[in-house]
Amino acid sequence: MFRQKLSRLLAGAAVSALVALPLAPATAVEYRGETPADRSAAQAADPTAEQVADQVLTWTGNNSVTAYATAPATAAAGATTIVFENSTATGNTIGMSHTLTFDTSTPGYNHDVTLDILANPLDSNGGRYEADVVLTPGTYRYFCAIPGHGTMVGELVVTDGGGEDTTAPVVTADVAGQQDADGAYIGSATVSLAAEDDDSGVASVEYSVDGGAYVPYAEPVVFDEPGTYMLEHRATDNAGNVSEPGMVHLVVVPSDGEDTTAPDVSAQVSGDLDADGAYLGSATVTIAAEDAGSGVATVEYALDGAGYAPYTDPVVVDTLGEHTVTYRATDNAGNASAEGSATFTVVERPDEDTTAPSVTAEVTGEQDADGAYVASATVSLLAEDAGSGVASVEYRLDGAGWAAYTDPVVVDVTGAHTVSYRATDNAGNVSQPGTVDLVVVGGADPPDTTQPIASAQVDGDQDDEGAYIDSATVTINARDDGSGVAFIEYALDSFIFREYTGPIEVTGPGAHALQYRATDNAGNVTRTGTLRFSVSREGTDACPVSDERPTVIMGNLDSTVANVDTGNGCTIADLIDADGPWVSHSAFVSHVTQVADRLRADGVITETKRVKLINVAKRSDVGR
Repeated sequence: MFRQKLSRLLAGAAVSALVALPLAPATAVEYRGETPADRSAAQAADPTAEQVADQVLTWTGNNSVTAYATAPATAAAGATTIVFENSTATGNTIGMSHTLTFDTSTPGYNHDVTLDILANPLDSNGGRYEADVVLTPGTYRYFCAIPGHGTMVGELVVTDGGGEDTTAPVVTADVAGQQDADGAYIGSATVSLAAEDDDSGVASVEYSVDGGAYVPYAEPVVFDEPGTYMLEHRATDNAGNVSEPGMVHLVVVPSDGEDTTAPDVSAQVSGDLDADGAYLGSATVTIAAEDAGSGVATVEYALDGAGYAPYTDPVVVDTLGEHTVTYRATDNAGNASAEGSATFTVVERPDEDTTAPSVTAEVTGEQDADGAYVASATVSLLAEDAGSGVASVEYRLDGAGWAAYTDPVVVDVTGAHTVSYRATDNAGNVSQPGTVDLVVVGGADPPDTTQPIASAQVDGDQDDEGAYIDSATVTINARDDGSGVAFIEYALDSFIFREYTGPIEVTGPGAHALQYRATDNAGNVTRTGTLRFSVSREGTDACPVSDERPTVIMGNLDSTVANVDTGNGCTIADLIDADGPWVSHSAFVSHVTQVADRLRADGVITETKRVKLINVAKRSDVGR
């Protein structure tokens, strides 16, 4: 129940159906998974096709889940061929899927191109696809829609092709409000931004608060909570020129002028850990302090009982043994925080292992007079590493993607085959790939390797905002012309898939994300599609039974962070759900990190409280 509630809070409200491979979008965009030779032949047959290729924009993916390997930043308006390649050639060596999806809902961007390409190095096109689109002047936002790849996002600025404007806009900031003798703003401060561009004109103005993500500027920004703030601003013109970021620093103090609250201070220890939780070679202690009243004046720390010293940079401790760092902070009104501490152990880093494992292969099975294997051959692999030990063994059959080796590999398809293999040790050393060649006679026919086709749709009465009134019904369909569909699965507002047996009625109010996929009788699985929609029910509390304890409790620890309502009837403790059925401690810590990041981005909590929630989750006994 908690995971459904959290998904409703974090999911978008737009409805979009992602259809499984092969891609068949419901817009005028045409996707082509073709090789360069295919494209040359097509252009020879149809000379007008060359016009589409006048402008070619290429995105590539690799093993990263945080950024595209390459991506264009600017383009000219007009007919364009978009290439998305996520293949071994572009650096994807682990068979990871990525999408290139154009945003069609976020205000401030062009929404006239619908593009959603899924590519995987192991798919039938080797991870390379093309699409013909028409771009218009402005800015497009693109991203990867795979769960967990949320930072793979960027912007494409499209100009009218004139190319004459190379001057960035000019941005100015004005801060208004009553100030005290020290220049601090009493009660509140309002920052207004203005941008001018004498050539192509201003396309957008953006700002960022305290190093956070840039957001579009629509109206003056009001700071009415005591504290110290930094606002950065920039503007982009219609030719794609971006101004250098400007910066405004300001301090807001309470209107009554009296600060009696001590600063919040926390510490985080980082470094490489061994199996016992000790830090290898060194540990780094980072201290953060925040004061919403008069502002932080000083931060101090003491190492192993020595005298306090000013904290200016992260403290690196590289002496072997157990250590304790104590810390405290004082604000400009003289309020001092309680003393905090962090205890940890530093051990010697073991000698570096630079030698790759050794791997051998053995092929067994009945052979005929020519040495061919009758009906099937079995390939067994053995890996050894005298240093850090073997971490993994992988194999690849007939040039397909690398797969984890867990049992002997049985090859029972008639024909010639090549099995490649390699191993990786715990220090990250990878052996050179080895190969064995073999021939199977009298084996099975080539298997079905084509994925099913799956689609989903949502039905029901909708309000003026597009939300479904009281309930929505989701229907999923799948087809497979080879071995036939074995089963269909779906996951509603979670990552737990269930078998689909009939239409799904969704009555819970709020935003929903339903994922779906199909598997055929040969084991081929479609890519996971996502259907997003909202259910409206006026006046419904998202968390009717709420955890209303004054602070956020996680198992055996009190975070001391105020357990405030997040805006829809759910408290921070409701979202964290420390009493839920967590399968592991690491799963709980990962979940708290996501919730804390979202609450910080929405302005519900401060950066110090975000760090405190994550640190308490790590030290708690939840999921252990």
